[in-house]
Amino acid sequence: MLLCDSAQVADGKLYVLGGGWSLIGPDPTPSAVAMKIDVDWNDAERPHHWELFLVDTDGQPVMAETPDGLQPIEVRGDFTVSRPDSIPPGSPIDVSLALNFGPLPLAPGSRYTWRLVIDGETDDSWILAFSTRPPHEA
Repeated sequence: MLLCDSAQVADGKLYVLGGGWSLIGPDPTPSAVAMKIDVDWNDAERPHHWELFLVDTDGQPVMAETPDGLQPIEVRGDFTVSRPDSIPPGSPIDVSLALNFGPLPLAPGSRYTWRLVIDGETDDSWILAFSTRPPHEA
């Protein structure tokens, strides 16, 4: 997983612009999360469900105003991978995802974390922490 300004997937490859930051703002700006998931050979040919949640320093969901009212900032999706004939049996199979976000309502001078869950499981390496700069001084 990588924080970036924007990302896209084409032909199974990730294209990242402004990647690798951990400090943003203080004003809301667009951002993205680029992900490369290695699916175990034995987990191919079946559906997988992923969820990405934005939480604050206390582990609480970050909320945003939507047409449906206040909602947590989270994204979900599904993927299934096939076992290509072109790779040796037992090899992991790549899945690339690019999630682009408009300006998010993040408080200046704060710390946030994106947390990934796949098929109900998570790992300490499946998090992206970042901070927002303090407010502008007048």
